[in-house]
Amino acid sequence: MPTLESVVRSDPDVLGGTPVFAGTRVPVKNLLDYLAAGDSLDRFLDHFPSVTREQAVLALEVAKDLLTSRATPAR
Repeated sequence: MPTLESVVRSDPDVLGGTPVFAGTRVPVKNLLDYLAAGDSLDRFLDHFPSVTREQAVLALEVAKDLLTSRATPAR
C-alpha cells in the first residue's frame, strides 16, 4: 500500500509548503479540483504532464484509505 509520503511532498521551499506530487511542482489540490469539476483523470494528466498516471491513482488511493480508515460502521 502506498504511503502519503511516497506520493505527496510538502516542502516550505516548494510553493510555500503546498502539498505537491512527489518530484513535481503540481499541487495535489489541482487533481481534486479537476475531478470535482467533472473533468477526467486523462484531462488532468494532459494538462500536467509531469504527473504520472501512477502518481495520480496512488494519491487517490491514499486519500480513499485515509478517509475510509476513520469511518465508523453504520449501526
